[in-house]
Amino acid sequence: MTAIEHKELKGITIRNIMVTLFGTASIVISVTTSYVQLKSDINEIRTAQDSQSRLNELRLKVLEGNVAVLQQEVREINENNKIKP
Repeated sequence: MTAIEHKELKGITIRNIMVTLFGTASIVISVTTSYVQLKSDINEIRTAQDSQSRLNELRLKVLEGNVAVLQQEVREINENNKIKP
């Protein structure tokens, strides 16, 4: 250790201050990195959810169209059965 690391400022050494600063910087960087990663993950999930929602809406419209066609066919069959006594 150098002489400056042994000097004390009211019981606090320069080395302790440096360790505290580097430790705090390390924690801040870690938290910031985690935050950015989580934000990116949330955006990816939101995009996937939007795509799935659009796909589900499209499927629902197709199914509604099929139901309408089937209802019309059932009506026609019922009318044809009523006409034939």
